[in-house]
Amino acid sequence: MKNNFIYLAILAAGFASCEPEFENEVNAEYTSGDADFTSYVAIGNSLTAGYMDGTVSRVGQTYSFPNLLAQQFALVGGGEFTQPSYAEDVNNLGGLMLGGIPIADRRRVLDATQVNPNGSIGAVEIIAGTSTIEVSNLQATAYNNMGVPGAKSFHLVAPGYGNIAGVALGQSNPYFVRHATSPTATVLGDAMTKNPTFFTNWIGANDVLSYATNGGAQSDGVTAAADHNSTGNMNPATYGGNDITNSGVFASVYSTIINTLISGGAKGVVATVPSVTSIPYFTTVPFAPLSPTALGGATNINALNAQLYGPLDGIFSAYGEPNRVNLLSATSANPILIYDADAIDRSAEITAALTGTLGAPTAAAFGAVFGKARQTTAADLVVLPASSVIGTPNTSSPSTLININGVSYPMANKWVLTANEKLKVANATASYNAAIVSIADANDLAVADMNAILGQLVSGLRIETGQVYTANYFSGSATEGTVLFSLDGVHPNARGYAVIANEVLKVINRYYNANLPLHNPSYFPGINIVGSN
Repeated sequence: MKNNFIYLAILAAGFASCEPEFENEVNAEYTSGDADFTSYVAIGNSLTAGYMDGTVSRVGQTYSFPNLLAQQFALVGGGEFTQPSYAEDVNNLGGLMLGGIPIADRRRVLDATQVNPNGSIGAVEIIAGTSTIEVSNLQATAYNNMGVPGAKSFHLVAPGYGNIAGVALGQSNPYFVRHATSPTATVLGDAMTKNPTFFTNWIGANDVLSYATNGGAQSDGVTAAADHNSTGNMNPATYGGNDITNSGVFASVYSTIINTLISGGAKGVVATVPSVTSIPYFTTVPFAPLSPTALGGATNINALNAQLYGPLDGIFSAYGEPNRVNLLSATSANPILIYDADAIDRSAEITAALTGTLGAPTAAAFGAVFGKARQTTAADLVVLPASSVIGTPNTSSPSTLININGVSYPMANKWVLTANEKLKVANATASYNAAIVSIADANDLAVADMNAILGQLVSGLRIETGQVYTANYFSGSATEGTVLFSLDGVHPNARGYAVIANEVLKVINRYYNANLPLHNPSYFPGINIVGSN
């Protein structure tokens, strides 16, 4: 059996001796090779649906990587490619309404009316206006693009995932509800009604992403979410929304999906799950974001050290944890204070040590608040939304003396992915990808290694035009044209989807002996900047 695992080409410098063709060149002899694109079907999650800037919008959807693939397939006999209708999104705001009530955010934009201290322009905001996408306007239609935002692997085969009655209960997906052919339809079943001759399958990111983006926590921000690789729970019906899917469950479901897709003789490309912790959602906010100025200067810092950080450092050090909390610096950036679900609980020790000076009730309150607290380190990843929470008052605090998030009150578990939680994410991702490659190999399918390609963004990805793209989310006008991610920090922008489409096209050209042109990413829009909001 031929080697199906094709690593995506990264040019370290210069160009290959035979440069790839971009767009539709005059007199080019394009061919489909061993593939048949008569009926191309894409299944997956938000990365397949064309989700960007925090939503699916009428314009944004047109840049989905399957739609970009289909444009090139059409050059060699590819048939019609349809996507769920967003015609009602007349103002291109995205978002979702259910019975006139918003249930999903509109798209994010960068408001250019502000200039930040680091030279970057604007603030990421939800675009003004009211969504016109009503979930109850049911389309009851199967489409070629069956990417469903939020879907995990097992959701693709779950009857009722498109039942509108389950939306309010969290039992169904409003995006699939809009176009499911019936209340009991499955995503995979609807996809198969298109009789695919070729497919792409990029599923699995959400099986671990929701755990990671919520800082390894449930929605309450305190209780650790479950890693079913560790618990061995093989029943997805019992999983919480942020739980990690058991690798055995993933492999079983993935095999079912592939066996179904190829049952009519279809060929295709499957994509590996990217290492989610390398995306801007986790790399934009530094672990030490508190400058002396942000803390109010030396006077405030000295007071915090005397009244809080010094006593905590003394207590933790006395019990063998000298670096769990250190004094704040008045000359350099400082880490934030967080709640760590895996930290040793020192509530009793703090209470006992402070009772003599603060009194029993106040000491007990300090013990409850700081018992599992510590400062962040370089091993921690602070999630993007935490940037709007750090330094704000915490209304759950028992006292106004200790109520500033990340400074005098520990940030909740959901705002930080710790080293232990990162390991769970990495282990699950590795297990999923091993299953994807094994199942693809057994069925003679090509693999697009998206884990490798997105990993290259950390140090810089050079594409065929010579342009270098990075995962630097946004740091001013010098980099705004080289960022492939949209403003939600998780999903690509239009330019990023063009890069992804190209990587899949290169795999198809190599594995199926096709000759399809690539898109030129520079022709696609990047960060979504508006003059005002």
